[in-house]
Amino acid sequence: MISKQTIDKIFSTIRVEEIVGEYVQLKRAGSNFKGLSPFHEEKSPSFVVSPSKQIWKDFSTGKGGTAISFLMEIENFTYPEALRHAAKKYGIEIEEDQREFSEEAKNAQSERDLLYKIHEVANDFFQNILWENEEGRAIGLSYFRERELKDDIIRKFQLGFSPEKKNAFTEFAIEKGYSKEVLEKSGLSIFPENAPNGLDRFRERVMFPIHSFSGRVLGFGARILKNNIKTAKYLNSPETEIYHKSNVLYGLNQSKQAISRKNVCLLVEGYMDVISLHMSGIENVVASSGTSLTTEQIKLIKRLTENVTILFDGDNAGIKASFRSIDMLLTEGMNIRVLLFPDGDDPDSFARKHPQEYVEKFIENQAMDFIDFKAEILLKEVGNDPIKKAEAIRDIVKSVSFVQNALKKEVYLKEVSTKFGLSEQSLFNELDIQKQITQNQTQKAQVKAEEKPVQLKVSDEPVSELDLILFPVTKLENDLIKHILNYGDMILHRTTPDNQKYDITVIEEILHHFEEDNYEFQVEINKEIVRHIKEGIENEELRKGSFFFTLMDEEISSAAANSMNIYNDLQDWTTRNIIAPNYGDKMPEQVAGDILVHKFRYVNFLIAKFTKELSEIPDPEIYFAAIKKIQMLSEVRVELAKILDYSAITGIYTYK
Repeated sequence: MISKQTIDKIFSTIRVEEIVGEYVQLKRAGSNFKGLSPFHEEKSPSFVVSPSKQIWKDFSTGKGGTAISFLMEIENFTYPEALRHAAKKYGIEIEEDQREFSEEAKNAQSERDLLYKIHEVANDFFQNILWENEEGRAIGLSYFRERELKDDIIRKFQLGFSPEKKNAFTEFAIEKGYSKEVLEKSGLSIFPENAPNGLDRFRERVMFPIHSFSGRVLGFGARILKNNIKTAKYLNSPETEIYHKSNVLYGLNQSKQAISRKNVCLLVEGYMDVISLHMSGIENVVASSGTSLTTEQIKLIKRLTENVTILFDGDNAGIKASFRSIDMLLTEGMNIRVLLFPDGDDPDSFARKHPQEYVEKFIENQAMDFIDFKAEILLKEVGNDPIKKAEAIRDIVKSVSFVQNALKKEVYLKEVSTKFGLSEQSLFNELDIQKQITQNQTQKAQVKAEEKPVQLKVSDEPVSELDLILFPVTKLENDLIKHILNYGDMILHRTTPDNQKYDITVIEEILHHFEEDNYEFQVEINKEIVRHIKEGIENEELRKGSFFFTLMDEEISSAAANSMNIYNDLQDWTTRNIIAPNYGDKMPEQVAGDILVHKFRYVNFLIAKFTKELSEIPDPEIYFAAIKKIQMLSEVRVELAKILDYSAITGIYTYK
C-alpha cells in the first residue's frame, strides 16, 4: 500500500491544470481555466479548472474533484493506479507501507488489472528480446535500423521483437505465474487442442505496443518480416476488455503534448508514419492504424485541438474511401485540411528524405481545405461531362452539410460558389436536399437499431411520505458540510442574547449545531468527514477541504473535493456592469440561516418519523411518552417557524 507520506508528497507536487491539460484543451478564464467537457458532448465550454484550489468541476455533468479523481474518472484508474501514474509523471518515488495482507486481499485483483499487468510484462519481454537477445538484435533491431530509426526513437515507442520459438512468451508468462485463462483473454496467447502448452500470437514479428492516452499498454500491432510466408503482413491484438481499436489512436500518448502546444493534429495511417515524423522532430501526429476513423477517435483528438490535417500517400487507392472520414470530422466540429504527398511518397518516406523544416513547410503550404481536396480528386475523372461534374459538386456540398457551425457552413458554400461559378442560392437549395437525405438516413438507422422500443414504466413502489420529508434534511446537511469544507476556518462575529460579543469559526458553529440536537447524520460520508474534523479539533487543528484530498480513503477524498466550491465564471457579467453575488460573500448570514432551516427540517422529519412509529408501540406508557415527545417537537417547530417567518402555505422562508 502506498504510504501516507508519499500521498502527501504527490498531492503537494502535482498540478491539476497540468494533468487535466493532457486530456482537455484548456484556455485561461480569469483566475481559472476552462474547456469542453471530456465526459459530455457540448458546444460551449463548461469544464472549469481552479489552479488556486487544485480542483476541477464539470458543470455539464456535475462531476468534480482533484487531479487524482480526474485520472480515476477519465482513465478508469483505481485510486492507487491514479496515484502511481501521477507519481511517475512527476518523478516521485513510491514508498510502500509494509503490511501483511490476507490471501483474500492478495487475490482481489480484478481481471482488468491482470490484463493491464500481463501487457506490461509482454511489453518488457519484447523489448528485452529486441535489445538483449541475439535473434532479436539480428532480425528485429536490424530491421528498425534499416528503416533508419535511431535508438532513442526505438526506445521512445518501446518497439520490440517476438522470437521465432512458437511459445517463447507464453512459456515465460506461465513461469511468472500467469494463468492460461489470463493469457488467452489478453489475446497474447492461443491454446488450440493440438498445442495444449499454448502458442504466441505474435511470434517472429517486430512489435509496436499500442498505448492508452495515459501510457498504459492496451495491445500490440505486429509486422512479419519474411515475405515467403502466407500470413497477414500486420497482425493486431484482438478486442479485449481493455483494448477496443475504435477507441485508440496510435502515438497519441507520445504526441498529446505537441498536439496541444501546436493546436493541430496530423492524422496518418500507419505506425511507421508516426514514428518517422517523430524522428524528424514533428511530434503532433497520430495514426488510425489502418482502421476506419471512428467518432471515438475523433473525440480523443478534440480533447486537445479542433484542427486536423490529414496526410495521404500520393498513390493511395483508398483516398476516395477517406471521404467518409472527412464527413465524420466535420460532423464533430473539426477544422480540416488535407495533404497529398507526391506520387511514390508516404509520410514515412517523405520524412526520412527531407529535414524537419522542409517537411513542416511542405505540410503548411501544400495542405488544402477539404473543398479543394475533394474537387481535385473528383474532377480528375469528369473531363467535360456536365453530369459527372454536377455529381462531383453535389458530393462536395454533401460534405458541407455536415458542418455544424452555421457561419462556417455559409463561408464554405461561398467558396464552392466562387470555385465553380455557381449561384449561392442553387447551392443552398442543394444543401437543404443533402441535409434532408442525411436526416432520413439517420432516422432509418435509428429505427433499425431500436429492435425493442423503449417504454417508460412507472415504478410500482411509491415514494414514502417520510422519504419526501427526509430529502430536504439531507440537502441541508450536505450544504452545511459544504460550508465547513470551503469556509471552515472563517471567523464569524456573533452576539449572545444578552449582547455579549464573541468569535467562532464556521466549523465550530456548525458542529455545535449538530451536537446540540444530537443529530443523526443521514449521509454516511458526511458522518466520516465530521469524525475527521472533530479529531482535528482535539489536536488543535482546523481541517477543511484540502485536508481530505490526501486521505487513504478515496471515497472521502473524492466526495470532499467534489464539495469544494469553484465558480463557473464562463459568463463574465462584470463586463456588463452586473455584479453577481458569489457563494461565500455572505457566509455569516448563510451559515446562521442554513442552521435554522436545517433544525426546522430535521424537527419536521422527527415528528413524522415518531408519528409513524406510534401505531407499532404496544406499551401504553411508552406510547404516551412518545406523544409527549411529538408535542414538544411540535412546539419547537412553531418557534423555529416564527424565527424563520416560514409560511406553511407557500413554503417560503424570509429569514434575514
